[in-house]
Amino acid sequence: MRRAAAGAALGLAVAIGVPVTWQLTQEPASAGAPVAQVLSASTPPAPAEPPPPAPADPGRLPPVVARDASPTAPTPAPAPVRLAVPALGVDAPLDPVGVAADGQMELPADVSRVGWYRFGPVPGAPGSAVLAGHVDDAAQGLGALAPLRDAAPGDEVVVTDASGAATRWRVVARELITKQELPLDALFARAGEPRLVLVTCGGPFLPEYRSYRDNVVVVAEPVGEPAG
Repeated sequence: MRRAAAGAALGLAVAIGVPVTWQLTQEPASAGAPVAQVLSASTPPAPAEPPPPAPADPGRLPPVVARDASPTAPTPAPAPVRLAVPALGVDAPLDPVGVAADGQMELPADVSRVGWYRFGPVPGAPGSAVLAGHVDDAAQGLGALAPLRDAAPGDEVVVTDASGAATRWRVVARELITKQELPLDALFARAGEPRLVLVTCGGPFLPEYRSYRDNVVVVAEPVGEPAG
């Protein structure tokens, strides 16, 4: 799991995208709080060193810890299957993705679909749930996440899981970040307050790399209780 997360983070920093024809170079200014600030606020501090144990009392037996003989395995949370951002016209299926052979985070080949990083949290669990997709493709045109460049604080995001339950989120930050400067540890955090992180390409297109220079990163926070 740790190796997979590290590999995906490296791939995300290098490139999210495929050869393209759409030149989305006029990105609007960032909106909301800086992405790194929002994400760092949800990352728990390192645990304090535990106090030294008290000297053992030679006249007493150590306490007994009771455990179930056959503990029940936790039920995995349903995977997310659909992403919607009504204000932007985004309504796309979600596919669980991992790490490609070259170490990059996998993305669906179909630009109308979005990938959920399955080695990280599901949306609503502690940490950052990462959803990423291509901004466009030379043959297929604009991708499902191309409208992220216009996301504004307060926009609603809805993620529906395989059970039909939905979690609702509000955008708090949108920022255009150079790929080499992405706050990767925070983007892929597995602890702290629940966050939803949406990522696609942006900025100028670099023909020599056949990709965009930057990433559009949108961070959303949960709103209320899950809705059926």
